[in-house]
Amino acid sequence: MTDFKSLIATDKLPQHVAIIMDGNGRWAKSKGKNRMFGHKQGVQTVRDITETAAELGIKYLTLYTFSTENWNRPAIEVNALMALLIDTVRTEIATLNKNNIKLRIIGDLENLPSMPRKAMKEGLESTKNNTRMTLVLALNYGSKWEILRGVRQLAEKAAQGLIRPEDITDKMFESELSTAGIPDPELVIRTSGETRLSNFLLWQAAYSEFYFTKTFWPDFEKDEFYKAIAGYQNKERRFGKTGEQVAAPSLMSTSKIIPGKPENWSGPALIGISCANQATIF
Repeated sequence: MTDFKSLIATDKLPQHVAIIMDGNGRWAKSKGKNRMFGHKQGVQTVRDITETAAELGIKYLTLYTFSTENWNRPAIEVNALMALLIDTVRTEIATLNKNNIKLRIIGDLENLPSMPRKAMKEGLESTKNNTRMTLVLALNYGSKWEILRGVRQLAEKAAQGLIRPEDITDKMFESELSTAGIPDPELVIRTSGETRLSNFLLWQAAYSEFYFTKTFWPDFEKDEFYKAIAGYQNKERRFGKTGEQVAAPSLMSTSKIIPGKPENWSGPALIGISCANQATIF
């Protein structure tokens, strides 16, 4: 059996790992249990993976806890999930503080029912000074909701004359998102065999690497988390550049366009590389 932890380079860890925790209900069904049995077992996995991430030195761990679409589930399950959430947060506050882990919530916290909202705010207040790692719960969260809210907030500022539409930048927009101040996730993990984002961090995951596993969340153990991290470290992250540029940043570091081409020219371009490592468009 491969020791994936030994393959991890601690100086090349992702700052931020985000996880879509999926498969609690199907895991329970496979064992002849009800869905809540799976959700409760999933809480134990949250504990284990949070501890593992902190021990590795990862600075941000985001868990997709409850989406805006999850309200469409049967009321009995939603109510049970809210009760489990309240109990878990209040139970785990002491552990978070002991391990110097800060809690942060992204999502529409104000529109949660009063009791879970109160529990979340207690957790936020109690752990606000912790510095080892930030555990981010995406709660009552949907990326479409988040993006639309950000657009509306910028539109309102523009209507008030506080900003000009042409001055809006990606950084300005990011400051309006729930994740403001949190680096984008370098790695997104999804369990249970599904291979979609499900309205999770659509803006932030633009350049994320992905790890998909058929393992249901209750069975997702630290060894597979290590495997996902080790796999991430074997990826070449280019951000639109070529592999050669990543390997040798000075290569093709300058470019020029031959004078005389109209700025709005949209014809085909043949790109040649000169001896001075300059890209020339003909």
